[in-house]
Amino acid sequence: MIYALIILLIAVVAYLLFRKKNAQVAATNLTPHIVYQSLLNEHVRYYQKLDAAGKARFENKIAEFLAETRIEGVGTDITDLDRVLIASSAVIPVFGFPEWKYQNLTNVILYPDTFDQEFQFEGENRNILGMVGSGYMNGQMLLSRAALTKGFSDQAGKENAAIHEFVHLLDKSDGATDGVPENLMPHEYAMPWLQMMHREMHRIEEGKSDINPYALTNEAEFLAVASEYFFEKPQQFQTKHPEIYRQLSQIFGQDPVAPNP
Repeated sequence: MIYALIILLIAVVAYLLFRKKNAQVAATNLTPHIVYQSLLNEHVRYYQKLDAAGKARFENKIAEFLAETRIEGVGTDITDLDRVLIASSAVIPVFGFPEWKYQNLTNVILYPDTFDQEFQFEGENRNILGMVGSGYMNGQMLLSRAALTKGFSDQAGKENAAIHEFVHLLDKSDGATDGVPENLMPHEYAMPWLQMMHREMHRIEEGKSDINPYALTNEAEFLAVASEYFFEKPQQFQTKHPEIYRQLSQIFGQDPVAPNP
């Protein structure tokens, strides 16, 4: 009888320990999603406009990106908000492509503020908000935290530096950063898109467009700058640039005025 009680007691203790371990594992898996959900609800307008199914898919894409991409800080510690905003910047342009993964990105390096061509964030001549690495820096993205957080703030306007850099990555995924993301658009649309870009670039030169003049740098910058506007102020962009809006909707496979692709 005593032995039976001892065995029963051991079994009960083992069961309770098993349940506690499973509860801890479940809490570990659930906690990041709860944290991300709270931060997304507070800081990411794109996410706020999604329906319940869209939000759940967005959260899963955030988790996938963070599991596959290393985020490092230079002169700063990385916070949960940093992770969520960087991941959101990655997910937003490809939300219309559920299976998309950034094959040309291994890690994101976050600087506290703007930096220079030598990757220094102190001193003069610091005017770089973000950069997609090439050469020995291939597979890396550099971002300014100041620019990152501003892009998701009420003061962002039509600009989002992190989305800008992720659009460059998408553009680069076909082997050329040329403003024509061939992995995202049928080949027959390439020439009409180039012609549309050049017409709008002339309008910018003439002061007849509200697209940031930095878009005049080249076709790649036009795509990235117009994409910032497209995702940040979609209703305004659709009203003022309906043809470009339709083309970007085809390129990105989504309509941010009416989300939930």
